[in-house]
Amino acid sequence: MTTPATLTRAQKAAAILVAMGKPSASRLLKFFKQEELKALIEGARLLRTIPQSDLERIVAEFEAEFTEGAGLLDSADRMDTILNESLSPEEMSAIMGDKKFEVAPEGPPPIWPELEKLEPARLGTFLAGEHPQTAAMVLSKLAPQTAAGVLLTLTKPMRGEIIKRMVTMANVPDAAARIVENRLRTSVLAETSTKDTSVGQARVASVLNELDKPLLEEVMQDLEAAGTPDLDGVRARLFAFDDLPLLTQKARVLLFDGLSTELVTLALRGTSAALAEAVLSAIGARSRRMIEAELGEGSEGIPAADITAARKTIVTTTIRLSREGAFELPSTQDAA
Repeated sequence: MTTPATLTRAQKAAAILVAMGKPSASRLLKFFKQEELKALIEGARLLRTIPQSDLERIVAEFEAEFTEGAGLLDSADRMDTILNESLSPEEMSAIMGDKKFEVAPEGPPPIWPELEKLEPARLGTFLAGEHPQTAAMVLSKLAPQTAAGVLLTLTKPMRGEIIKRMVTMANVPDAAARIVENRLRTSVLAETSTKDTSVGQARVASVLNELDKPLLEEVMQDLEAAGTPDLDGVRARLFAFDDLPLLTQKARVLLFDGLSTELVTLALRGTSAALAEAVLSAIGARSRRMIEAELGEGSEGIPAADITAARKTIVTTTIRLSREGAFELPSTQDAA
């Protein structure tokens, strides 16, 4: 049974945040450091329902510690952040008196981390139309691995001009750097934000992959009839258990090499002979004989829900391996 005495400090903090509700908790979470957020998440995962009386004791304990100042780490940094977001410079001056208060710098966030997330070819296409000095300035701001990848997308003469300027480049004036950053923000990042729908495609595909094959095909037909954009990107991320024969032999060997014979046997119960052969042909001879012997005894008494769960596990593993670059998924267009 979960009691205040058995809860960790992170679990108690998670309980208080949950009790506060999403709006208030969201405002507080931005003041936590990364390691603190990780501890909160791990604590929340193990948290169970807490009775109201126990929650009140946790809140009372928090109030007592807060009053005593226990656990207030980096309070000066936290207070600076809170004051910067809450008070104007004039109000801070009135409060602090003669003490100078440095206002947090304004302006858009740095663009370089965002540029490093792009495909090298996209940034290379942009830099190919710019002066080599501009390209040298941009690449000098990026991580070496990213800059090298972008350089490889450019022509040899262009690469030589850029590298020559990077070697001799001095500090770039702030005004010139801002001009280049603004151009990158409007020409590259803005284009990416409007055209890159891969996140949405993956989100939709993850939902559709939970559907049975007939229902999935019906939904895809409805989406196509409704003129849903970027449907090919969604289709390329779809995969069902019946699509296993469409994988290459190499992909199937890689997939089933990491799965137990018990899971494979359960998933193959009730499948067609063609599908079973596509799976068994990718498995070692000894494991194949064991699976075929099990399948020969029939599927009587085995819950259909267990068979469905086993097939979904194989589908999930297939999608994960494809995202990790182990192999490519066949599109549903190929399946048709």
